[in-house]
Amino acid sequence: MASELTLTVNGAKHVVSVTPETPLLFVLRNELKLTGPRLGCGLAQCGTCAVLVDGKEVRSCISPVSEAVGKRVTTIEGLPAVWAQEKGLSGTDATKTLHPVQQAWIDEQVPQCGYCQSGMMIVAVQLLAKNPNPTVAQIKDAFTNTPPSPHLCRCGTYTAIIDAVQRAATAMRAGKQAPR
Repeated sequence: MASELTLTVNGAKHVVSVTPETPLLFVLRNELKLTGPRLGCGLAQCGTCAVLVDGKEVRSCISPVSEAVGKRVTTIEGLPAVWAQEKGLSGTDATKTLHPVQQAWIDEQVPQCGYCQSGMMIVAVQLLAKNPNPTVAQIKDAFTNTPPSPHLCRCGTYTAIIDAVQRAATAMRAGKQAPR
């Protein structure tokens, strides 16, 4: 039976009428029209559906929406606001800013097909929040050994992903803001 649930997604409150066990991914895409998180495998084994819930990566394809109630959900669309808040930018500046991870992905020309990239950026943001200067081994570990499963890229852009994470780490340590 559908219930009215209040979610905080990318800093905004949303009331949705869904069954509590509905996967968070379906609510994000179908109800809130956010296209960043994607359905890949539907089993939490590929990472294309990854979002941050209270700053921790969650595979939204298997996470019931009820588990997100009362927590902060951040999708790739919300990363600029996360960075803006972290840097204390004004509302006007925030609308013109990309998160350094997003800018690094652009600068390194990471995506080929791009299907997995929002999930890849989500795990990069989580990693850099915990470790602002990761080694290549630590980057690889974050993408391959962190439960529930590795992040998969069908196009094999792993080397570019590592380069982008390193670039973002450097930019974040320097406090640089990436204009949109």
